[in-house]
Amino acid sequence: MATKTRDKPLPVEADSATRERILLEAARLFRHHGYSATTLREVADASGIKAGSIYYHFESKEQILGEVLDKGIQIVADTVHQRVEALPKDAPARERVAAAIEGHLWGLLHHGDFTSANIRVYGQIPLAAKNRHRKIRRDYADYWDRLLDDALNRGELRSDSSTAIIRLFVIGAMNWTVEWYNPQKGSFQDFVKQIKAIVFDGTFVGK
Repeated sequence: MATKTRDKPLPVEADSATRERILLEAARLFRHHGYSATTLREVADASGIKAGSIYYHFESKEQILGEVLDKGIQIVADTVHQRVEALPKDAPARERVAAAIEGHLWGLLHHGDFTSANIRVYGQIPLAAKNRHRKIRRDYADYWDRLLDDALNRGELRSDSSTAIIRLFVIGAMNWTVEWYNPQKGSFQDFVKQIKAIVFDGTFVGK
């Protein structure tokens, strides 16, 4: 898709509201149809604007994708930080990781289109967009690595554990809950309690 330039700026309030609506509709379309199959005309139609008007707000579909991806990660990261930072400074590492699990699931499941689009289309996106998005993903992974390294250093994690593998496994497993979580089958808190029990205590008893 060729890049077009904006003819003139819109008022700030109109620009902001329309921009957010475009991102929301794009996230929904990317989630359900994929990045390649979604056209800018479809995004514009879903947003209630003319196809050409989308260029007042974004230069290309790739730019929209980048912001959808960043927003999906940032929503989850912000919620995780809030949950962890609400704990006392001397909270055990297990409590900090438990808070991070709850925050990740809350951000993930309460902003489904952005977070699910992030997961489902990442493998389809152009390399340039993936490279621009990589930093925010890396920053979030680094945050989890610090939490898990702290648990290891405090002796709260098995000494033979690989924190990188734990992080990849736990985050990977949580991310796919957007595809099967059903809020009608129990409360969010009960769901989180079960996920934390699996992570911390396992599922089998005995040898």
